Amino acid sequence: MTQTTGDTTVPPSRRSGPRGAYAKTEARRAEILKAAFEVFAVSGYRSGSLKDVAEKVGLSQAGLLHHFASKEALLESVLTLRDEESVALTNSLSARGAELLGGMVDLARYNTTVPGLVALYCVLSAEATAEEHPAHQYFKNRYNWTRATLTRAFSDMDDLGQLRAGLPPGAAARQLIALMDGLQVQWLLDNDSVDMPAEIAAFLRVVTTEDFRG
Repeated sequence: MTQTTGDTTVPPSRRSGPRGAYAKTEARRAEILKAAFEVFAVSGYRSGSLKDVAEKVGLSQAGLLHHFASKEALLESVLTLRDEESVALTNSLSARGAELLGGMVDLARYNTTVPGLVALYCVLSAEATAEEHPAHQYFKNRYNWTRATLTRAFSDMDDLGQLRAGLPPGAAARQLIALMDGLQVQWLLDNDSVDMPAEIAAFLRVVTTEDFRG
């Protein structure tokens, strides 16, 4: 929802308070999110504390809570930011078939530039297998959405005769997810031994008739 004045449409959040103050607040929130990425990636969610995050940005814990109401809210914002970046890179809300799968190769290539983000995902996804973890439902929903999105892409290719005979689209989707997650762990342990985009492209060439390149 936006508010309109004359010919100008302005999001409500940008109308409350001076432009400079809003920009300063957003910059501070971005700084906190970056620090949270680093803390949670190294220590995990359970061991990484708000105090650790606050110290990285020169705030008291109370000052940090002015921007994020709780540790859970901070984690949610960190995960949401990662998902927004992933969707933008893969164009997964509108792309279909080979275009969407090619976006997964692009995503793997991008991930090689953000090792802290990859580490964060690996640590949190493992921790969140426990039902009491605050990100448990988030990761269940994320895997369900990712699996459905990739199954749709492989189904599109199957309809065009581009999926290898005998391979169900759902199985191809699960295999691709498992490959991407496993490659991330191997890459974190030894960056030089794993070429993630090349490995994913190679898998896609095996299960489809298209010439994906990493």
